[in-house]
Amino acid sequence: MTNSFYVYTFYFTFIKTTNPTHLWGNSRNFIMQQIHVSSEIGTLKRLLIHSPDGGIGKVIPEKAQAWLYDDIVDLEKMRQEYDYYVRLLLYFLDPDKAIMLKEAQEQMPSGKRTNLYRPDKPEYFNSDKVIEVQFILTQLLEDEYARMRLISAVCGIERCSHSDTEKLLQLPSCELAKTLISGIITEEDRYVFPPIPNLIFTRDTAVVVNDHLLITRPATAARFRESVIITHLAYYHFFGHDKGKSWHKIIEMTDEEDFFLLDEEMRQARIVTIEGGDVMMIAPRHLIVGFSVRTSPHAINQLINKLFDRALVDTISVIKIPRKRDYMHIDTLFTMVKRNVWVLYGPLSELELGTRYMRYYVHDILDPDDKAVGETLEIFQYDRHQADYRMRYDEQNPQPRYLEDLFTQICRRDFGCQEPMKFVYSGGDKFPYNEREQWTDSCNLLALKEGVVIGYDRNHKTADSFEKDLGFNIVHARDLLAAFDAEVSNPSQISDTLILLPSSELSRARGGSHCMSMPLWREEVK
Repeated sequence: MTNSFYVYTFYFTFIKTTNPTHLWGNSRNFIMQQIHVSSEIGTLKRLLIHSPDGGIGKVIPEKAQAWLYDDIVDLEKMRQEYDYYVRLLLYFLDPDKAIMLKEAQEQMPSGKRTNLYRPDKPEYFNSDKVIEVQFILTQLLEDEYARMRLISAVCGIERCSHSDTEKLLQLPSCELAKTLISGIITEEDRYVFPPIPNLIFTRDTAVVVNDHLLITRPATAARFRESVIITHLAYYHFFGHDKGKSWHKIIEMTDEEDFFLLDEEMRQARIVTIEGGDVMMIAPRHLIVGFSVRTSPHAINQLINKLFDRALVDTISVIKIPRKRDYMHIDTLFTMVKRNVWVLYGPLSELELGTRYMRYYVHDILDPDDKAVGETLEIFQYDRHQADYRMRYDEQNPQPRYLEDLFTQICRRDFGCQEPMKFVYSGGDKFPYNEREQWTDSCNLLALKEGVVIGYDRNHKTADSFEKDLGFNIVHARDLLAAFDAEVSNPSQISDTLILLPSSELSRARGGSHCMSMPLWREEVK
Protein backbone atom coordinates (compact mmCIF):
# COMPACT_ATOMS: atom_id res chain seq x y z
CA MET A 1 0.00 0.00 0.00
CA THR A 2 1.56 3.29 -1.07
CA ASN A 3 1.37 6.59 0.74
CA SER A 4 -0.54 8.13 -2.18
CA PHE A 5 -3.71 6.28 -1.18
CA TYR A 6 -3.62 7.88 2.25
CA VAL A 7 -3.15 11.28 0.60
CA TYR A 8 -6.40 10.57 -1.23
CA THR A 9 -8.15 9.54 2.00
CA PHE A 10 -7.17 12.83 3.64
CA TYR A 11 -8.14 14.75 0.52
CA PHE A 12 -11.62 13.31 0.36
CA THR A 13 -12.18 13.96 4.05
CA PHE A 14 -11.49 17.61 3.21
CA ILE A 15 -14.02 17.54 0.36
CA LYS A 16 -16.80 16.27 2.60
CA THR A 17 -16.22 19.04 5.14
CA THR A 18 -16.33 21.69 2.40
CA ASN A 19 -19.65 23.27 1.51
CA PRO A 20 -20.44 21.98 -2.01
CA THR A 21 -23.75 23.81 -2.36
CA HIS A 22 -23.03 25.03 -5.87
CA LEU A 23 -22.41 21.47 -7.02
CA TRP A 24 -26.15 21.03 -7.41
CA GLY A 25 -26.58 24.16 -9.48
CA ASN A 26 -26.51 21.84 -12.48
CA SER A 27 -28.87 19.43 -10.72
CA ARG A 28 -30.15 17.66 -13.82
CA ASN A 29 -27.12 15.37 -13.61
CA PHE A 30 -27.71 14.31 -10.02
CA ILE A 31 -30.97 12.42 -9.81
CA MET A 32 -31.43 10.00 -6.96
CA GLN A 33 -32.81 6.61 -7.93
CA GLN A 34 -33.83 3.84 -5.58
CA ILE A 35 -30.90 2.02 -4.01
CA HIS A 36 -31.74 -1.09 -2.03
CA VAL A 37 -30.39 -4.64 -2.06
CA SER A 38 -31.32 -7.22 0.56
CA SER A 39 -30.52 -10.50 -1.19
CA GLU A 40 -28.56 -12.10 -4.01
CA ILE A 41 -31.66 -13.49 -5.75
CA GLY A 42 -34.36 -10.81 -5.62
CA THR A 43 -35.45 -9.67 -9.07
CA LEU A 44 -32.74 -7.34 -10.34
CA LYS A 45 -34.05 -3.85 -11.14
CA ARG A 46 -30.96 -1.66 -11.47
CA LEU A 47 -27.20 -2.25 -11.58
CA LEU A 48 -23.91 -0.59 -12.39
CA ILE A 49 -21.71 -1.98 -15.16
CA HIS A 50 -18.70 -0.97 -17.22
CA SER A 51 -18.13 -2.17 -20.76
CA PRO A 52 -14.62 -3.26 -21.79
CA ASP A 53 -12.70 -0.07 -22.61
CA GLY A 54 -9.60 0.83 -24.55
CA GLY A 55 -7.43 0.45 -21.47
CA ILE A 56 -7.93 -3.31 -21.56
CA GLY A 57 -6.52 -3.29 -25.07
CA LYS A 58 -3.38 -1.58 -23.73
CA VAL A 59 -2.50 -4.38 -21.28
CA ILE A 60 0.89 -5.77 -22.30
CA PRO A 61 2.46 -9.07 -21.15
CA GLU A 62 5.06 -7.30 -19.03
CA LYS A 63 2.39 -5.47 -17.00
CA ALA A 64 -0.41 -8.03 -17.08
CA GLN A 65 0.30 -9.48 -13.65
CA ALA A 66 0.72 -6.09 -11.98
CA TRP A 67 -2.62 -5.06 -13.48
CA LEU A 68 -4.20 -8.33 -12.22
CA TYR A 69 -4.53 -10.03 -15.61
CA ASP A 70 -3.21 -13.54 -16.21
CA ASP A 71 -3.15 -13.03 -19.95
CA ILE A 72 -3.74 -10.38 -22.58
CA VAL A 73 -7.17 -10.48 -24.19
CA ASP A 74 -8.57 -9.70 -27.61
CA LEU A 75 -10.47 -6.48 -26.84
CA GLU A 76 -12.78 -6.54 -29.85
CA LYS A 77 -13.79 -10.15 -29.24
CA MET A 78 -14.27 -9.37 -25.55
CA ARG A 79 -16.54 -6.46 -26.43
CA GLN A 80 -18.64 -8.64 -28.71
CA GLU A 81 -19.14 -11.13 -25.89
CA TYR A 82 -19.90 -8.40 -23.38
CA ASP A 83 -22.51 -6.85 -25.68
CA TYR A 84 -24.55 -10.06 -25.34
CA TYR A 85 -24.41 -9.54 -21.58
CA VAL A 86 -25.64 -5.95 -21.95
CA ARG A 87 -28.53 -6.94 -24.20
CA LEU A 88 -29.61 -9.64 -21.75
CA LEU A 89 -29.55 -7.15 -18.90
CA LEU A 90 -31.62 -4.68 -20.89
CA TYR A 91 -34.28 -7.23 -21.79
CA PHE A 92 -34.69 -8.24 -18.15
CA LEU A 93 -34.30 -4.80 -16.54
CA ASP A 94 -35.26 -2.26 -19.22
CA PRO A 95 -37.20 -4.06 -21.99
CA ASP A 96 -38.37 -0.87 -23.72
CA LYS A 97 -34.76 0.21 -24.11
CA ALA A 98 -33.82 -3.27 -25.35
CA ILE A 99 -36.43 -3.03 -28.12
CA MET A 100 -35.24 0.46 -29.06
CA LEU A 101 -31.69 -0.87 -29.21
CA LYS A 102 -32.77 -3.74 -31.48
CA GLU A 103 -34.57 -1.34 -33.82
CA ALA A 104 -31.61 1.04 -33.88
CA GLN A 105 -29.27 -1.82 -34.78
CA GLU A 106 -31.50 -2.80 -37.68
CA GLN A 107 -31.39 0.73 -39.08
CA MET A 108 -27.66 1.36 -38.67
CA PRO A 109 -24.86 0.23 -41.00
CA SER A 110 -23.17 -2.88 -39.61
CA GLY A 111 -19.91 -1.03 -39.02
CA LYS A 112 -21.62 1.48 -36.74
CA ARG A 113 -23.76 -0.83 -34.62
CA THR A 114 -21.16 -1.26 -31.89
CA ASN A 115 -21.42 2.49 -31.20
CA LEU A 116 -24.75 1.77 -29.52
CA TYR A 117 -22.84 -0.02 -26.74
CA ARG A 118 -19.97 2.46 -26.30
CA PRO A 119 -20.60 5.11 -23.62
CA ASP A 120 -18.35 7.66 -25.35
CA LYS A 121 -20.40 7.57 -28.57
CA PRO A 122 -23.44 9.80 -29.24
CA GLU A 123 -25.45 6.71 -30.28
CA TYR A 124 -25.01 5.05 -26.83
CA PHE A 125 -28.25 3.44 -25.58
CA ASN A 126 -28.13 5.05 -22.08
CA SER A 127 -30.43 3.14 -19.75
CA ASP A 128 -31.24 4.30 -16.24
CA LYS A 129 -31.61 0.65 -15.22
CA VAL A 130 -28.40 -0.74 -16.72
CA ILE A 131 -26.10 2.11 -15.72
CA GLU A 132 -22.66 2.54 -17.23
CA VAL A 133 -19.87 3.95 -15.02
CA GLN A 134 -18.26 5.92 -17.82
CA PHE A 135 -21.56 7.47 -18.92
CA ILE A 136 -22.53 8.81 -15.49
CA LEU A 137 -18.92 9.84 -14.87
CA THR A 138 -19.20 12.01 -17.97
CA GLN A 139 -22.32 13.60 -16.48
CA LEU A 140 -20.57 14.20 -13.18
CA LEU A 141 -17.66 15.93 -14.90
CA GLU A 142 -20.00 18.51 -16.42
CA ASP A 143 -19.92 20.22 -13.04
CA GLU A 144 -16.74 22.23 -12.50
CA TYR A 145 -16.73 21.62 -8.75
CA ALA A 146 -16.87 17.83 -9.14
CA ARG A 147 -14.44 17.91 -12.06
CA MET A 148 -11.79 19.82 -10.12
CA ARG A 149 -12.01 17.60 -7.06
CA LEU A 150 -11.99 14.33 -8.94
CA ILE A 151 -9.05 15.34 -11.12
CA SER A 152 -7.15 16.54 -8.06
CA ALA A 153 -7.79 13.27 -6.24
CA VAL A 154 -6.76 11.14 -9.21
CA CYS A 155 -3.67 13.21 -9.96
CA GLY A 156 -2.72 13.07 -6.27
CA ILE A 157 -2.64 9.28 -6.09
CA GLU A 158 -1.12 8.95 -9.58
CA ARG A 159 1.49 11.69 -8.91
CA CYS A 160 0.77 13.52 -12.13
CA SER A 161 2.78 16.53 -13.16
CA HIS A 162 1.25 19.98 -12.87
CA SER A 163 1.11 20.32 -16.68
CA ASP A 164 -0.75 17.01 -17.06
CA THR A 165 -3.20 18.05 -14.35
CA GLU A 166 -3.88 21.27 -16.23
CA LYS A 167 -4.29 19.31 -19.45
CA LEU A 168 -6.90 17.06 -17.85
CA LEU A 169 -8.82 20.06 -16.55
CA GLN A 170 -9.18 21.34 -20.11
CA LEU A 171 -10.52 18.12 -21.64
CA PRO A 172 -14.20 17.85 -22.65
CA SER A 173 -16.16 15.79 -20.16
CA CYS A 174 -16.57 12.77 -22.44
CA GLU A 175 -12.87 12.68 -23.27
CA LEU A 176 -11.92 13.24 -19.64
CA ALA A 177 -14.11 10.35 -18.42
CA LYS A 178 -12.50 8.07 -20.98
CA THR A 179 -9.01 9.23 -19.98
CA LEU A 180 -9.62 8.73 -16.25
CA ILE A 181 -10.48 5.10 -17.02
CA SER A 182 -8.13 4.21 -19.88
CA GLY A 183 -5.25 6.46 -18.79
CA ILE A 184 -4.79 7.73 -22.34
CA ILE A 185 -5.37 11.19 -23.77
CA THR A 186 -6.76 10.14 -27.12
CA GLU A 187 -6.04 13.33 -29.02
CA GLU A 188 -2.36 13.01 -28.10
CA ASP A 189 -2.27 9.20 -27.98
CA ARG A 190 -0.21 9.17 -24.82
CA TYR A 191 -0.55 7.89 -21.27
CA VAL A 192 -0.94 10.23 -18.33
CA PHE A 193 -1.29 7.25 -15.98
CA PRO A 194 -1.91 3.50 -16.35
CA PRO A 195 -5.29 2.12 -17.39
CA ILE A 196 -7.61 0.55 -14.82
CA PRO A 197 -8.58 -2.58 -16.79
CA ASN A 198 -10.38 -4.18 -13.82
CA LEU A 199 -13.17 -1.59 -13.72
CA ILE A 200 -15.18 -4.03 -15.83
CA PHE A 201 -15.62 -5.90 -12.51
CA THR A 202 -17.83 -3.28 -10.87
CA ARG A 203 -18.83 -5.73 -8.11
CA ASP A 204 -15.52 -5.15 -6.37
CA THR A 205 -15.88 -1.37 -6.08
CA ALA A 206 -18.92 -1.12 -3.79
CA VAL A 207 -21.75 -3.16 -2.28
CA VAL A 208 -25.30 -2.10 -1.43
CA VAL A 209 -26.26 -3.26 2.07
CA ASN A 210 -30.01 -2.73 2.33
CA ASP A 211 -30.27 1.02 1.64
CA HIS A 212 -26.62 1.88 2.40
CA LEU A 213 -23.62 1.82 0.08
CA LEU A 214 -20.40 0.24 1.31
CA ILE A 215 -17.42 1.61 -0.62
CA THR A 216 -14.77 -1.06 -0.61
CA ARG A 217 -11.01 -0.61 -0.34
CA PRO A 218 -8.86 -2.36 -2.94
CA ALA A 219 -5.94 -4.55 -1.97
CA THR A 220 -3.74 -3.54 -4.90
CA ALA A 221 -2.51 -0.23 -6.28
CA ALA A 222 -3.83 -1.20 -9.72
CA ARG A 223 -7.36 -0.56 -8.45
CA PHE A 224 -6.95 2.58 -6.32
CA ARG A 225 -8.31 4.87 -9.04
CA GLU A 226 -11.45 2.75 -9.31
CA SER A 227 -12.14 3.50 -5.65
CA VAL A 228 -11.60 7.22 -6.18
CA ILE A 229 -14.07 7.29 -9.09
CA ILE A 230 -16.74 5.25 -7.32
CA THR A 231 -16.40 7.34 -4.16
CA HIS A 232 -17.06 10.54 -6.09
CA LEU A 233 -20.00 8.95 -7.90
CA ALA A 234 -21.40 7.81 -4.56
CA TYR A 235 -21.25 11.25 -2.94
CA TYR A 236 -22.15 13.38 -5.93
CA HIS A 237 -24.37 11.15 -8.05
CA PHE A 238 -26.08 8.31 -6.20
CA PHE A 239 -26.48 10.18 -2.90
CA GLY A 240 -26.06 13.74 -4.18
CA HIS A 241 -29.70 14.48 -4.97
CA ASP A 242 -30.48 16.22 -1.66
CA LYS A 243 -27.35 18.34 -1.23
CA GLY A 244 -25.59 15.74 0.86
CA LYS A 245 -28.34 14.89 3.33
CA SER A 246 -28.10 11.22 2.37
CA TRP A 247 -24.33 10.99 2.74
CA HIS A 248 -24.77 9.17 6.04
CA LYS A 249 -25.84 6.16 3.96
CA ILE A 250 -22.34 5.85 2.53
CA ILE A 251 -19.96 3.61 4.48
CA GLU A 252 -16.24 4.06 3.87
CA MET A 253 -13.49 1.76 5.09
CA THR A 254 -10.47 3.52 6.59
CA ASP A 255 -7.26 2.67 8.40
CA GLU A 256 -6.95 3.17 12.16
CA GLU A 257 -6.23 6.73 13.25
CA ASP A 258 -2.71 5.86 14.43
CA PHE A 259 -1.88 3.86 11.32
CA PHE A 260 0.68 6.42 10.16
CA LEU A 261 2.68 5.89 13.36
CA LEU A 262 3.29 2.21 12.69
CA ASP A 263 6.38 0.77 11.08
CA GLU A 264 6.01 -0.96 7.73
CA GLU A 265 5.75 -4.46 9.18
CA MET A 266 2.97 -3.43 11.55
CA ARG A 267 1.17 -1.61 8.76
CA GLN A 268 1.04 -4.74 6.67
CA ALA A 269 -0.37 -6.66 9.64
CA ARG A 270 -3.10 -4.06 10.33
CA ILE A 271 -3.97 -2.87 6.87
CA VAL A 272 -7.62 -2.46 5.84
CA THR A 273 -8.51 -3.94 2.46
CA ILE A 274 -11.83 -5.36 1.36
CA GLU A 275 -13.28 -6.00 -2.11
CA GLY A 276 -16.86 -6.48 -3.20
CA GLY A 277 -16.35 -10.04 -4.42
CA ASP A 278 -15.92 -10.94 -0.75
CA VAL A 279 -19.19 -9.32 0.41
CA MET A 280 -22.64 -10.79 -0.20
CA MET A 281 -25.86 -9.24 1.05
CA ILE A 282 -27.35 -12.70 1.24
CA ALA A 283 -30.62 -12.02 3.10
CA PRO A 284 -32.31 -8.92 4.55
CA ARG A 285 -30.56 -9.23 7.93
CA HIS A 286 -27.60 -11.43 7.02
CA LEU A 287 -24.28 -10.54 5.37
CA ILE A 288 -21.53 -12.93 4.25
CA VAL A 289 -17.91 -11.73 4.20
CA GLY A 290 -14.92 -13.57 2.81
CA PHE A 291 -11.54 -13.56 4.57
CA SER A 292 -9.38 -14.02 1.48
CA VAL A 293 -6.18 -12.94 -0.21
CA ARG A 294 -7.88 -9.61 -1.03
CA THR A 295 -9.77 -8.95 2.23
CA SER A 296 -7.90 -8.41 5.50
CA PRO A 297 -8.96 -9.30 9.07
CA HIS A 298 -8.76 -5.65 10.13
CA ALA A 299 -11.22 -4.74 7.38
CA ILE A 300 -13.63 -7.43 8.55
CA ASN A 301 -13.38 -6.23 12.15
CA GLN A 302 -14.18 -2.71 11.03
CA LEU A 303 -17.04 -3.82 8.79
CA ILE A 304 -18.67 -5.86 11.56
CA ASN A 305 -18.56 -2.92 13.94
CA LYS A 306 -19.81 -0.39 11.38
CA LEU A 307 -22.75 -2.52 10.24
CA PHE A 308 -23.75 -3.58 13.76
CA ASP A 309 -23.47 -0.02 15.07
CA ARG A 310 -25.94 1.06 12.40
CA ALA A 311 -28.13 -2.03 12.96
CA LEU A 312 -28.06 -2.71 9.21
CA VAL A 313 -27.83 -6.48 9.69
CA ASP A 314 -28.22 -8.91 12.58
CA THR A 315 -25.89 -11.71 11.46
CA ILE A 316 -22.51 -11.63 9.75
CA SER A 317 -20.97 -14.89 8.59
CA VAL A 318 -17.24 -14.79 7.88
CA ILE A 319 -15.81 -17.46 5.61
CA LYS A 320 -12.07 -17.91 5.74
CA ILE A 321 -10.82 -19.41 2.50
CA PRO A 322 -7.35 -20.46 1.39
CA ARG A 323 -5.32 -17.44 0.33
CA LYS A 324 -4.79 -18.43 -3.29
CA ARG A 325 -4.91 -16.46 -6.52
CA ASP A 326 -7.34 -18.88 -8.13
CA TYR A 327 -9.80 -18.42 -5.24
CA MET A 328 -9.38 -14.62 -5.02
CA HIS A 329 -12.87 -13.88 -3.58
CA ILE A 330 -15.67 -15.98 -2.14
CA ASP A 331 -17.81 -15.33 -5.22
CA THR A 332 -15.29 -17.36 -7.23
CA LEU A 333 -16.21 -20.33 -5.00
CA PHE A 334 -19.98 -20.08 -4.66
CA THR A 335 -23.04 -18.02 -5.58
CA MET A 336 -26.74 -18.33 -4.83
CA VAL A 337 -29.16 -19.50 -7.53
CA LYS A 338 -32.40 -19.90 -5.57
CA ARG A 339 -33.15 -19.78 -1.87
CA ASN A 340 -32.55 -23.54 -1.75
CA VAL A 341 -30.05 -23.87 -4.63
CA TRP A 342 -26.36 -22.95 -4.70
CA VAL A 343 -23.46 -23.56 -7.05
CA LEU A 344 -20.11 -24.14 -5.35
CA TYR A 345 -16.60 -25.46 -5.73
CA GLY A 346 -16.45 -29.10 -4.63
CA PRO A 347 -12.95 -29.17 -3.03
CA LEU A 348 -14.20 -26.68 -0.40
CA SER A 349 -17.52 -28.44 0.18
CA GLU A 350 -18.63 -31.02 2.70
CA LEU A 351 -18.15 -33.70 0.05
CA GLU A 352 -14.38 -33.19 0.31
CA LEU A 353 -13.74 -31.48 3.63
CA GLY A 354 -15.90 -33.91 5.56
CA THR A 355 -13.23 -36.54 5.11
CA ARG A 356 -10.52 -34.38 6.71
CA TYR A 357 -9.79 -33.31 10.25
CA MET A 358 -10.51 -29.61 10.74
CA ARG A 359 -10.24 -27.17 13.64
CA TYR A 360 -13.35 -25.17 14.54
CA TYR A 361 -13.27 -22.30 16.95
CA VAL A 362 -14.83 -18.89 17.30
CA HIS A 363 -12.75 -15.73 17.41
CA ASP A 364 -13.80 -12.66 19.31
CA ILE A 365 -14.54 -11.16 15.91
CA LEU A 366 -11.28 -12.04 14.07
CA ASP A 367 -7.77 -12.19 15.43
CA PRO A 368 -5.91 -9.42 13.53
CA ASP A 369 -2.67 -11.37 13.91
CA ASP A 370 -4.11 -14.46 12.23
CA LYS A 371 -2.16 -14.53 9.00
CA ALA A 372 -2.10 -18.30 8.57
CA VAL A 373 -2.65 -19.28 4.99
CA GLY A 374 -4.38 -22.54 5.78
CA GLU A 375 -5.33 -25.27 3.37
CA THR A 376 -9.03 -25.36 3.96
CA LEU A 377 -12.10 -23.39 4.98
CA GLU A 378 -13.46 -22.10 8.29
CA ILE A 379 -16.72 -20.37 9.19
CA PHE A 380 -17.23 -17.82 11.97
CA GLN A 381 -20.54 -16.13 12.80
CA TYR A 382 -21.40 -12.96 14.71
CA ASP A 383 -24.66 -11.77 16.22
CA ARG A 384 -25.46 -8.07 16.67
CA HIS A 385 -27.62 -8.77 19.73
CA GLN A 386 -24.82 -10.39 21.76
CA ALA A 387 -22.64 -8.15 23.93
CA ASP A 388 -19.45 -9.70 22.56
CA TYR A 389 -20.97 -10.23 19.06
CA ARG A 390 -20.20 -13.96 19.26
CA MET A 391 -22.93 -16.21 17.92
CA ARG A 392 -24.56 -18.54 20.44
CA TYR A 393 -25.32 -22.05 19.28
CA ASP A 394 -27.72 -24.70 20.50
CA GLU A 395 -29.57 -27.72 19.13
CA GLN A 396 -31.97 -25.51 17.19
CA ASN A 397 -29.13 -23.32 15.90
CA PRO A 398 -26.05 -25.52 15.36
CA GLN A 399 -22.74 -24.05 14.26
CA PRO A 400 -22.24 -24.41 10.49
CA ARG A 401 -19.12 -26.44 9.78
CA TYR A 402 -19.31 -26.63 6.00
CA LEU A 403 -20.59 -24.36 3.25
CA GLU A 404 -23.60 -26.64 2.81
CA ASP A 405 -24.43 -26.17 6.51
CA LEU A 406 -24.29 -22.39 6.17
CA PHE A 407 -26.38 -22.34 3.02
CA THR A 408 -28.98 -24.61 4.61
CA GLN A 409 -29.10 -22.30 7.63
CA ILE A 410 -29.69 -19.30 5.36
CA CYS A 411 -32.41 -21.14 3.46
CA ARG A 412 -34.24 -22.26 6.59
CA ARG A 413 -33.70 -19.36 9.01
CA ASP A 414 -33.47 -16.32 6.74
CA PHE A 415 -35.96 -17.33 4.03
CA GLY A 416 -38.17 -19.78 5.93
CA CYS A 417 -37.81 -22.29 3.13
CA GLN A 418 -38.57 -25.97 3.85
CA GLU A 419 -37.81 -27.32 0.39
CA PRO A 420 -34.92 -29.79 0.07
CA MET A 421 -31.52 -28.17 -0.37
CA LYS A 422 -29.81 -28.64 -3.72
CA PHE A 423 -26.20 -28.06 -4.66
CA VAL A 424 -24.49 -27.91 -8.03
CA TYR A 425 -20.74 -28.45 -8.01
CA SER A 426 -18.27 -26.91 -10.40
CA GLY A 427 -17.39 -29.26 -13.25
CA GLY A 428 -19.71 -31.91 -11.86
CA ASP A 429 -17.13 -32.21 -9.06
CA LYS A 430 -15.00 -34.40 -11.30
CA PHE A 431 -11.28 -33.82 -11.66
CA PRO A 432 -9.93 -32.04 -13.68
CA TYR A 433 -13.16 -30.33 -14.78
CA ASN A 434 -13.92 -28.99 -11.29
CA GLU A 435 -10.66 -27.05 -11.17
CA ARG A 436 -10.63 -26.03 -14.82
CA GLU A 437 -14.18 -24.67 -14.71
CA GLN A 438 -13.78 -22.96 -11.34
CA TRP A 439 -10.84 -21.11 -12.90
CA THR A 440 -13.17 -19.93 -15.68
CA ASP A 441 -15.86 -18.78 -13.23
CA SER A 442 -18.30 -21.67 -13.17
CA CYS A 443 -19.31 -20.65 -9.62
CA ASN A 444 -19.54 -16.92 -10.39
CA LEU A 445 -23.16 -16.47 -11.52
CA LEU A 446 -25.42 -13.42 -11.52
CA ALA A 447 -29.08 -13.98 -10.64
CA LEU A 448 -31.39 -11.85 -12.79
CA LYS A 449 -34.21 -13.16 -10.65
CA GLU A 450 -34.60 -16.19 -8.45
CA GLY A 451 -33.69 -19.26 -10.49
CA VAL A 452 -32.51 -17.38 -13.60
CA VAL A 453 -28.74 -16.96 -13.70
CA ILE A 454 -26.03 -16.00 -16.19
CA GLY A 455 -22.89 -18.09 -16.61
CA TYR A 456 -20.19 -18.80 -19.19
CA ASP A 457 -20.66 -21.17 -22.11
CA ARG A 458 -17.22 -22.77 -21.72
CA ASN A 459 -18.12 -24.44 -18.41
CA HIS A 460 -19.77 -27.46 -20.03
CA LYS A 461 -19.70 -29.93 -17.12
CA THR A 462 -21.20 -27.40 -14.73
CA ALA A 463 -24.00 -26.68 -17.22
CA ASP A 464 -24.60 -30.42 -17.54
CA SER A 465 -25.03 -30.62 -13.75
CA PHE A 466 -27.57 -27.78 -13.80
CA GLU A 467 -29.55 -29.71 -16.39
CA LYS A 468 -29.24 -33.23 -14.96
CA ASP A 469 -29.23 -32.55 -11.22
CA LEU A 470 -31.63 -29.59 -11.08
CA GLY A 471 -33.71 -29.93 -14.22
CA PHE A 472 -32.73 -26.41 -15.30
CA ASN A 473 -33.12 -25.22 -18.87
CA ILE A 474 -29.78 -24.44 -20.50
CA VAL A 475 -29.91 -21.75 -23.17
CA HIS A 476 -27.24 -19.80 -25.02
CA ALA A 477 -27.51 -16.02 -24.85
CA ARG A 478 -27.57 -15.74 -28.65
CA ASP A 479 -30.59 -18.04 -28.93
CA LEU A 480 -32.48 -16.40 -26.06
CA LEU A 481 -31.92 -12.92 -27.47
CA ALA A 482 -33.15 -14.09 -30.87
CA ALA A 483 -36.33 -15.36 -29.20
CA PHE A 484 -36.79 -12.05 -27.38
CA ASP A 485 -36.17 -10.09 -30.59
CA ALA A 486 -38.72 -12.19 -32.47
CA GLU A 487 -41.20 -11.78 -29.57
CA VAL A 488 -41.68 -15.53 -29.29
CA SER A 489 -40.50 -15.34 -25.68
CA ASN A 490 -40.06 -12.69 -23.01
CA PRO A 491 -38.17 -12.51 -19.70
CA SER A 492 -41.30 -12.98 -17.59
CA GLN A 493 -41.68 -16.48 -19.05
CA ILE A 494 -38.16 -17.57 -18.13
CA SER A 495 -37.69 -19.66 -14.98
CA ASP A 496 -35.15 -22.18 -13.67
CA THR A 497 -32.70 -21.33 -16.44
CA LEU A 498 -28.94 -21.06 -16.83
CA ILE A 499 -28.13 -18.55 -19.60
CA LEU A 500 -24.72 -19.09 -21.18
CA LEU A 501 -22.67 -16.14 -22.40
CA PRO A 502 -19.98 -16.53 -25.05
CA SER A 503 -16.82 -16.34 -22.99
CA SER A 504 -13.58 -17.18 -24.75
CA GLU A 505 -12.18 -13.71 -23.93
CA LEU A 506 -14.36 -12.59 -21.02
CA SER A 507 -13.27 -15.58 -18.94
CA ARG A 508 -9.60 -14.77 -19.49
CA ALA A 509 -10.05 -11.54 -17.55
CA ARG A 510 -10.70 -13.66 -14.41
CA GLY A 511 -14.24 -12.69 -13.55
CA GLY A 512 -17.74 -13.93 -14.32
CA SER A 513 -21.16 -12.30 -14.60
CA HIS A 514 -21.34 -11.86 -10.81
CA CYS A 515 -18.07 -9.89 -10.87
CA MET A 516 -19.27 -7.79 -13.81
CA SER A 517 -22.26 -6.41 -11.92
CA MET A 518 -22.88 -4.10 -9.00
CA PRO A 519 -26.57 -4.42 -8.12
CA LEU A 520 -28.10 -1.14 -6.94
CA TRP A 521 -31.67 -2.31 -6.53
CA ARG A 522 -33.27 -5.72 -6.17
CA GLU A 523 -36.86 -6.47 -5.30
CA GLU A 524 -37.45 -7.98 -1.86
CA VAL A 525 -37.65 -11.76 -1.80
CA LYS A 526 -41.05 -12.76 -0.46
